[in-house]
Amino acid sequence: MKYKKGAKMMEKNISVKKAAEIMGKSQQFVRVGLQRGLFPFGTAVKMSSIWTYYISPKQFYEYVGIKEAS
Repeated sequence: MKYKKGAKMMEKNISVKKAAEIMGKSQQFVRVGLQRGLFPFGTAVKMSSIWTYYISPKQFYEYVGIKEAS
């Protein structure tokens, strides 16, 4: 999802799939890392029996050393 900031569109969240592809890791690696609080770029919340994930674009791109696209 994206939202407008001024005239610029910015990502609100990065998917686990996209994060895994960028990191060169499996989606499960990213999920477990978020569930255990091992990554500084996102969080995992268990809602009943289902996990949901939030990955901050700014923090993720900084972590992997990629400048955000303008």
